[in-house]
Amino acid sequence: MPDEMTPQGSSSEAAPERPQVDRKARFKIPPHRPDKQPAAERTQNWDEVYHLFDVSTARIEAERCIQCPAAPCQKACPVHNDIPGALWLLEQGDFNGAANVFRETSELPEMCGRLCPQERLCEGHCVVGKNALPVAIGKLETFTTEWQRANGGPQHPPPAAPTGRSVAIVGSGPAGIGAAERLARLGHSVTIYEAWPEPGGVLRYGIPDFKLNKPAVARKFEELSTLGVEVRTNMRIGVDLSWDDLRASADAVFVAIGASEGARLGIPGEDADGVITATEFLVRSNLPPEELPESLRTSLGSPKRVVVVGGGDTSMDCVRSARRLGAEEVTLVYRRTEAEMQGRIEERTHAVEEGVRFEYLASPIEVLHDAEGHVSGLRCVRMELGDADDTGRRRPHPVEGSEFDIAAEIVVTAIGYNVDPEWGVAVPSVTRDRWDRLVVDPETMQTNLTGVFAGGDDVNGADLVVTALADSHRAAEAIDRYLRTLLREPMREGPLVGDSSFL
Repeated sequence: MPDEMTPQGSSSEAAPERPQVDRKARFKIPPHRPDKQPAAERTQNWDEVYHLFDVSTARIEAERCIQCPAAPCQKACPVHNDIPGALWLLEQGDFNGAANVFRETSELPEMCGRLCPQERLCEGHCVVGKNALPVAIGKLETFTTEWQRANGGPQHPPPAAPTGRSVAIVGSGPAGIGAAERLARLGHSVTIYEAWPEPGGVLRYGIPDFKLNKPAVARKFEELSTLGVEVRTNMRIGVDLSWDDLRASADAVFVAIGASEGARLGIPGEDADGVITATEFLVRSNLPPEELPESLRTSLGSPKRVVVVGGGDTSMDCVRSARRLGAEEVTLVYRRTEAEMQGRIEERTHAVEEGVRFEYLASPIEVLHDAEGHVSGLRCVRMELGDADDTGRRRPHPVEGSEFDIAAEIVVTAIGYNVDPEWGVAVPSVTRDRWDRLVVDPETMQTNLTGVFAGGDDVNGADLVVTALADSHRAAEAIDRYLRTLLREPMREGPLVGDSSFL
């Protein structure tokens, strides 16, 4: 590695070519990870758990990349970040150039570096990780992009000349952000419509500060504003603005409303006071009242005992938020074992460190409540695993006579999300599946309606930030081609699914 440790500000265009590296020597470099707050400290604040890498350590960790030609890490990334190229620049000390490489394929590298399940994606396919800890790709991505923000910010070329065509984007989460930025840079006029009081979608309202600080989200919308993107908040389609008026306001529409409708337990007592969906619990615990709809501005108070039902990353966000609210007893109820959990191992590890109790092989059967109708506990039954189901996980079955109670003042349901069925009421002509997800052409993200595209969780169901971002890239490309066709031809009417002649 070069002796000079001073970070440089050159761009990736001026970066030196990558020579053949000594891979055997690189395999011997010990892994490094950034420091993180001790559990006893971090449960007393909402700051991010991990600190950023320091300059020297980041360069050493980047040097562990063996620059393999096949780059399986890049192939495993849904947006195909040039990870070896970025890490090469990083180890040379060109942090600005490294950040620019990540930005070439991602509009949200600061977020993806923090939120992606790298152990299943890039890091899970890292060749170094076959015999040791993989290269810390996600935390290096966060480091480079945050370093760039702190040292002048990204320098983007100016957008293309205005085309005179307009796009309405419904939803300001990851898919909406990705499409908005790409389309604005291509010269189209973009307006984002957001139902909540502030923009950001799941990035602002669904992810706690200890995983993603809100200033990082705010900076993204400042950047979009410089591109001329207009954001209109408190605008729910079908309530504050009709679909017909929205459709008439723009040449194309991209629907990126996400999947925010929490699934129900379907057990007695579920309507008791104190049973809260994960989304409501997270927004009321993580955001100031002025950033919430009036119906969600009531304080959660200081609950002492909280039970969360679920097994994914959202349930980990809830149990860890409960600890930061001051709850002394926080219990996670999950009907399978840890081996079947689909969330991040890192999140479960943090939850255990923070004092969360896990009740595996348990399933709720009744919400208990007092004479006033307020939650007093959750009755559960022990489960045992049988044969594998369609997902490949063993199916849980109740054990007769094994019921037990867990005392609680709040019960949080985090068992999955669906698309808000009200969207189908607002736009009955759009084709949806039985889960209310919008049906699209997977290549163009086009719905059955002319000039209407969709992507992200409202198409895939609850999924990753980077998956939504990948959808937005395909959609933006198809929307751009569609709009440029309109510059030459009158707009056509009728469904276009299966008709790619305009592409």
